[in-house]
Amino acid sequence: MSWRTVVVTRPSKLDYSMGYLVVRNVESTVKIHLSEIAVLMVENTSSSVTCALLCKLTEQKIKVIFCDEKRNPNTELTPYYGSHDCSLKLKTQIAWEPVACQYAWTVIVEQKIRNQAGFLKELGFPAFQKLTEYINELEFYDASNREGMAAKVYFNALFGKSFSRRLESPVNAALNYGYSLLLSCFNREVVCSGYVTQLGLFHDNMYNQYNLSCDLMEPFRIFADRCVYHMKPEKFEKDEKHSLVALLNEEITIDGREQKLLNAVRIYAKSVFRAIEENDMAQIKFPQTGYEL
Repeated sequence: MSWRTVVVTRPSKLDYSMGYLVVRNVESTVKIHLSEIAVLMVENTSSSVTCALLCKLTEQKIKVIFCDEKRNPNTELTPYYGSHDCSLKLKTQIAWEPVACQYAWTVIVEQKIRNQAGFLKELGFPAFQKLTEYINELEFYDASNREGMAAKVYFNALFGKSFSRRLESPVNAALNYGYSLLLSCFNREVVCSGYVTQLGLFHDNMYNQYNLSCDLMEPFRIFADRCVYHMKPEKFEKDEKHSLVALLNEEITIDGREQKLLNAVRIYAKSVFRAIEENDMAQIKFPQTGYEL
């Protein structure tokens, strides 16, 4: 099972040879077997990648993320065909019952707010009580937008009353970076399962290619939030980015077992698809954060 997150930080040439990713730069040559790689992130824009390697990475369903000149995730490699039965999966996705999708979104939002409330309680912030109230007030398909109300209370408790997600700051840069990494992981799982990322449960922005992934990732945001809170970034540069990349290999509990976060994403995403298709939300397997309300 793939488990490595490979980050290319120096100007390098990336090539494919006999089942291996070959990374060459002026100082060294490193070979890593593709079977070990879950995510490849190319941070340095002076790097080059061969088409042969890109094809093999796609075949192996390895998530490839390219960064911009500021080393922020900018784009990713997503194959057209994620599974052998992708045509059937697409028909199935289009035929998903709207009520089942809405029910799934309600359950996902509840878990997201529960994670936020549990984290605040763990930190000793009284605001967790307000989030607990929002959980009890949650309506079907979150008709009263308790998710948005909870987010405001949550972020103000973590980062101060003056904090806004719209401000340019090291904290927001770190949060955005962490969320973009999680989004890429979910894009990978959606495509590998044969579905398309554009058709969401709740998100339906016509300009968003990743509506479904944005829906699915909500309960996993807590892991990026926790990392950024403890990081308390006064700047957002190379070291801070690498701390967030390390999240992808963090051990978390899901379905009663310890798993790498990347594997947990796979288990959770597949459980959501199964729950929608069988109209049984009890099948959804959420990650456990260790926080109790």
